[in-house]
Amino acid sequence: MRPAIELIVKKDSHYDLNLVKLGPKALRFDYELGPDFFALFEPALVEQGHLHAAVDATRTERLLTLHFHITGTVRLACDRSLDEYDQPLDVEEQLLVRFGDENKELDNDVLQITPDTQVLPLAQHLYDYIGLALPMKRLHPRFQNEHDDQPDAPTKLIFSTRNDEADGPDDDEPADPRWAALRNLN
Repeated sequence: MRPAIELIVKKDSHYDLNLVKLGPKALRFDYELGPDFFALFEPALVEQGHLHAAVDATRTERLLTLHFHITGTVRLACDRSLDEYDQPLDVEEQLLVRFGDENKELDNDVLQITPDTQVLPLAQHLYDYIGLALPMKRLHPRFQNEHDDQPDAPTKLIFSTRNDEADGPDDDEPADPRWAALRNLN
């Protein structure tokens, strides 16, 4: 089993949310995510892109709700042709931050921080949401309408182990008589 890849995030306060200035009302924060943003992470899933992230923050006495809406395009390499293309993204995620006695991650979308925490870094969350929205199979748009990716398309049989010859053994009779004894073990 391989160890998980550890992402290294360089310090950048531009993507930090100042909790001291955040009052009990709802606020919106806008971030432009470009090459400078993607340069913060090593190894990079995406090296180029132009995205806009709108973060709506609502704070109550015990809970901070962050709603992320990220739109734009990222530059990816096609898995088939290695040509680069722009992949559009439209991501909506929510992060709940509750206030407790210690800092810890309770779930993928629930954090717990102490009430005296002054700054909440958002860069890693933005990067993770972008990474999760990337397609598993990266195909250039000219390949996306081909028939082999459609579930109703007829399929070709490449290899089969079934013996269709008339003089071959029957499917009901095992080729080796030792297997006949195993069939009777019900």
